[in-house]
Amino acid sequence: MTPKPISSDRIARFHAAEAARFLADHPRCVALHARAQRHFLFGVPLHWMADAPTPAPLYVDKAQGARLFDVDGHVLIDFCLGDTGAMFGHSPAAIARTLREHGADGATTMLPSTVALEVADLLEQRFGLPMWQFTASASDANRFVLRWARALTGRKHIVVFNGCYHGTVDDVFVDLDADGATHTRPSLLGQVQDLTAYTRVVEFNDLDTLRAAMAAGDVACVLTEPVLTNIGMVLPEPGFLDAVRALTREHGALLVIDETHTLSCGPGGYCREHGLQPDVLVLGKPIAGGTPGAAYGFTAEVGARMQAAKTAAPPGHSGIGTTLSAGLLTLRLMRAMLAEVMTEAAYAQMFAIAQRVADGLDGVIARHALPWTVTRIGARCEVQFAPQRPHNGSQARAAFDDALEPALQLALINRGVLLTPFHNMLLASPAHTESDAQALISAFDDVLTALKNS
Repeated sequence: MTPKPISSDRIARFHAAEAARFLADHPRCVALHARAQRHFLFGVPLHWMADAPTPAPLYVDKAQGARLFDVDGHVLIDFCLGDTGAMFGHSPAAIARTLREHGADGATTMLPSTVALEVADLLEQRFGLPMWQFTASASDANRFVLRWARALTGRKHIVVFNGCYHGTVDDVFVDLDADGATHTRPSLLGQVQDLTAYTRVVEFNDLDTLRAAMAAGDVACVLTEPVLTNIGMVLPEPGFLDAVRALTREHGALLVIDETHTLSCGPGGYCREHGLQPDVLVLGKPIAGGTPGAAYGFTAEVGARMQAAKTAAPPGHSGIGTTLSAGLLTLRLMRAMLAEVMTEAAYAQMFAIAQRVADGLDGVIARHALPWTVTRIGARCEVQFAPQRPHNGSQARAAFDDALEPALQLALINRGVLLTPFHNMLLASPAHTESDAQALISAFDDVLTALKNS
């Protein structure tokens, strides 16, 4: 029997009831949001926080392990984890200790330090690349790497995949239309340059189109996540990333892998787990314990080309680097994460919880006879409103339901569980337990039952 879609009227009734429940249960959040209108755009410190599924922002003043504590006295099981920034839990013991021990030792000096060398050694041991540079965010790292790639190759064009996520880098805000034409993402504010002039976009898992995009020999780099994560999860087909690696070498382009989200795949990220060998690797979000910090690593050959390009350039600002990069405190937090928090044992716990959650959600979806699927890799999984896992970014985007998604997420918050607010993605941390996994599964079941009865 073909499952029937959930009607828009039913979703609207359900959402309205859950919104009323939230407002009744969160009077302080509502009052603080009214007060915040004076100071903040849309009443929030960063405007995109207003995109959350709640009718008023969820004000949280404390987070510990896998728990959030809101100002109205509710405790939520956190499967969002700062959208990966707190992937190993909020304030792990090693991070709290580092802050206590070194908070008075200075935060930034704009000078090298011994701890920088220690962190570089740990990064090389874990990710296999010998040379590193530090930045304040993965967005900065990606932005700087694109400059390096163009400087090294003398080429202007880059290739990204449709639906990619690489932070707030202008060059990557280019999408494909249904007919395959590229266009600047309409949500991008204040953009005056034609981004399609130098950015080519192809579908993930489409080697023929990628080969055609590189045929002219004018591509500086291919920038990609090993798994698309922000358009809805899209896994690479077997052999796809190895073929991308071969194509970049054939055409003299750099392969840049952004592992900011796929650090959830193992202690050395996706690349180590699957033997992929990028020219440049970008790391961000959880690498500094949930504080601003990121890094990019590269081969010795690429490093030599970088040094030659900088030496040959006229003196002055390269457009690469920010004042607060490689600060003492940030590097000490990175050292603690790499040496003590991001361990094999931690990942084993994360994978076990993520598998338990994925299996449980699959079971709930089957019991409710819904045409949805659950995609998981490592500690990350996601419910997608499609009967099969998407093959590319366009298919993943087509699976979105802009009415159903916020209704489900709001209902889960009302039942004490938080997912990533921009899509149905969740992360398992070392702080999560089997009972946390079961609580999420039970809440999801209860939400679907309530939705069907609306």
